[in-house]
Amino acid sequence: MSLPRRPPALLAAPLLAAPLLALALLLTGCSSGAGPEKTPVGVPGQGAAGPQSDAASALRSSPSPVPAPSPAEIPDLGPETLAQIPAEARQAFVVTGEEADSYRSSAVLYSRADPVQGWEPVAGPWQAHNGMEGWTDHHVAGDRRSPRGVYTLTDAGGRLPDPGALLPYDEHPRFAVDGEGFFGEPLEGSFDYVVAINYNREEGVSPLNRTRPLGLERGGGIWIHVDHDGPTQGCVSVPEERMEELLRTLDPEMNPVIVMGDAESLRR
Repeated sequence: MSLPRRPPALLAAPLLAAPLLALALLLTGCSSGAGPEKTPVGVPGQGAAGPQSDAASALRSSPSPVPAPSPAEIPDLGPETLAQIPAEARQAFVVTGEEADSYRSSAVLYSRADPVQGWEPVAGPWQAHNGMEGWTDHHVAGDRRSPRGVYTLTDAGGRLPDPGALLPYDEHPRFAVDGEGFFGEPLEGSFDYVVAINYNREEGVSPLNRTRPLGLERGGGIWIHVDHDGPTQGCVSVPEERMEELLRTLDPEMNPVIVMGDAESLRR
């Protein structure tokens, strides 16, 4: 029994369908019915990087930013004392007494030429003396105590010629002194070099000026001067060669100050 033959057109149709479908796909792309288009990994604005992507690996391996170090502060000074140092001061002569009632001290000169670095010691520690009876927050004339606090340093002078001071220097014979100290030590030469501490005085004048803005009863004439190997009436004293060094270092353009008091009070 013979089968009926298919018409030639029916045999050709399946053969033509495959090329036509391929051509249609080439013309229309993957957007119609082909699923969502894939996003390149790590392209900004194109979604989060996958856990195995190069971008994610870089994020995991990137070190955390290191905070910048804080500028160095002067050691052993508490917040109250530090707050008294003017922002513009870039030199600080720190005189630290052993005890509230002691006349023995040590002195260190600090500088902050670079505000980012903060305070750095540039001279000292030096042995020093202060008032015979120690320190006070309320100095009065004749109490033999040195005033605690932070004071500017603007003027210098002495009996001897200017050794190269950067502060204004007043050479005058009235700085001559004689007599004896509390323990019989000679006072001669104590005022060969002085730096006026701006406690109860006008700035910008000779240390010899006796103007007392707080009144005479609050004392005055508080200086840094040459040490005579004994306690003072209220001044701070350091050895002569240290006074010369100090005079050649204290710079009015750096707005120097003195920070002075017993160790316990300075830690406040």
